[in-house]
Amino acid sequence: MTVPNSLSYRDAGVDIDAGDSLVERIKPHAKRTLRPEVLAGIGGFGALMELPRNYKEPVLIAGTDGVGTKLKLAFQMDRHDSIGQDLVAMSVNDILVQGAEPLFFLDYFACGHLDVDVGEQVVAGIARGCELSGCALIGGETAEMPGMYPAGEYDLAGFAVGVAEKSRLISGRDIRPGDTVLGLASSGPHSNGYSLIRKIVEVSGADLGSDFHGRTLGETLLEPTRIYVKPLLALMKAITVKGMAHITGGGITGNVPRVLPEDCTAVIRADAWTWPPVFQWLQQQGNVALAEMHRTFNCGVGMVVIVADEDAETAMRFLAEQGETVYRLGQIEARAAGQEQTVIV
Repeated sequence: MTVPNSLSYRDAGVDIDAGDSLVERIKPHAKRTLRPEVLAGIGGFGALMELPRNYKEPVLIAGTDGVGTKLKLAFQMDRHDSIGQDLVAMSVNDILVQGAEPLFFLDYFACGHLDVDVGEQVVAGIARGCELSGCALIGGETAEMPGMYPAGEYDLAGFAVGVAEKSRLISGRDIRPGDTVLGLASSGPHSNGYSLIRKIVEVSGADLGSDFHGRTLGETLLEPTRIYVKPLLALMKAITVKGMAHITGGGITGNVPRVLPEDCTAVIRADAWTWPPVFQWLQQQGNVALAEMHRTFNCGVGMVVIVADEDAETAMRFLAEQGETVYRLGQIEARAAGQEQTVIV
């Protein structure tokens, strides 16, 4: 057996200096997101944050997610400036539906060989998402693992922690027949259904650089996930929100039941909103069945909010003033035996 002489970590293809360089580059991005409660952030072995002092009985709510195969589209287009916002959105929108104010975010960036410029673009997008949701980017991990990922590719995961007043947690348990179901417009497919999207692009022969309603098709498909945190936190202070559902994989019919009592069903009118052009294009080019569209994509509704009927107009007006496009989707009804908990009619 021959023992090699004086091997180093660099002989394994790992660039230690690149990792150090990325940390220094991302510190200014992280600094923009800091909240007063942050005690120590990027650069240490662990980040520290104290709880906000305006909560009497604080409950921590945590969520984690990734962006799925939307990453493949980003690699194909060599566009990395918005995928970080997607990462933040998927977690903060999830914890928001239980009433959480996002406090801090951690990211995990894994690659075979670190391209510092690409890494900074990704983290800049993460910081932008944190700014939009009011949470602090206080740490993360950059893992360089030669042989694990093809050249030019990476993986992302994100972790958000938020806080809510125990007495104001949103569970959906108070939803009753007669309540109104509202929908907030999405910015596009968000971060779900991209395996099917990429297949549709492939079989249709579509050019990602072609014009699509004033933008390229690729830019349209990479539009970052909308973050609903600030408008909905403000709404929760104005009226009682009974339930919310982040419309991710599974669509409206798959996600709304997660917040409904067993004896309730949400009846959604198909004519309550118009699909944005990107979803019409996907259905036509892929010859996708309507039921498959409903369970794969958000189809233009990224968040569902359930309120008492008497609060519906106030909620719609309030959210519109916050810059949201709001649809009155339907009503909560008593659930018949064997009936699905969410139906689109």
